[in-house]
Amino acid sequence: MGRFAVSTMFFHEYPCDHIFDYVAESGLDGLEFWVETPHFWLRDRPEDELAGCITAHPDLAPITVHAPTLDLNPCSINPRVAAISVEYAVEAVRMADRMGAAVVTVHPGRRTAKRQPSAYDYRRFEEYISRLREAAGEARVKVAIENLEPRVNALLYTPEDAAELLEREPWLSFTLDMGHAMMTSADEALRFVDLCGDRTVNVHVSGLGGNRRPHHPIRDDPAAKRFLAELADRGYDGYLTLELEDMVFSAPLSSEEKVVLLAREQEALGRIFP
Repeated sequence: MGRFAVSTMFFHEYPCDHIFDYVAESGLDGLEFWVETPHFWLRDRPEDELAGCITAHPDLAPITVHAPTLDLNPCSINPRVAAISVEYAVEAVRMADRMGAAVVTVHPGRRTAKRQPSAYDYRRFEEYISRLREAAGEARVKVAIENLEPRVNALLYTPEDAAELLEREPWLSFTLDMGHAMMTSADEALRFVDLCGDRTVNVHVSGLGGNRRPHHPIRDDPAAKRFLAELADRGYDGYLTLELEDMVFSAPLSSEEKVVLLAREQEALGRIFP
């Protein structure tokens, strides 16, 4: 059975110690810590506090980490934006290693203009991968790159592109964002499993809403549950990380309501991955 986790951004408005408490209360046994979780990010990333949260919640360890992505783009046409984005990703790898994390997920980047990526963008991408390769070589944590939403300027959103990158970079692992993939189709999500399944160490789990956008609960999404059942049939036993957006609900959720919702999502996952 895989590890059932949730992204800390579902509890973005709470202090980190409360977030760990809520996740443990929900019955999940894992947690993906977004470096940009506000209580951590806006206080200059106090690693001693994060380490204390992990020590106080051994059943959630090892955690996974998500590198910063908001306002960042390692393939930006702006060289300063690109440089700081790469540095934040490298720092996230090192921090994840210090925290004893199992996986750190990084985003691949995108062309700044909403056009097909150019040779310039791919050069930026190769420089980024080179820096990640160097950081991964000095760490024990697995570095996993994530597929992005299917947009014209994204550098990594098709199964074929992901498989080609993984073949070239044997040190690199993969985080499959099923919601991003299913925006194209359920078959597209399964193509990722076909081509990248043996390198997949984390799956970002979410259903699609009526607007075909991800980050909705899975328990009422038959297509999402069918995909997860296929994943289970193929023997996947890595992290299954719920990525839920609390803004998709009709009214703000209290911490208690979020815990109950996660418990129900955990039950749905448990029926698929017994």
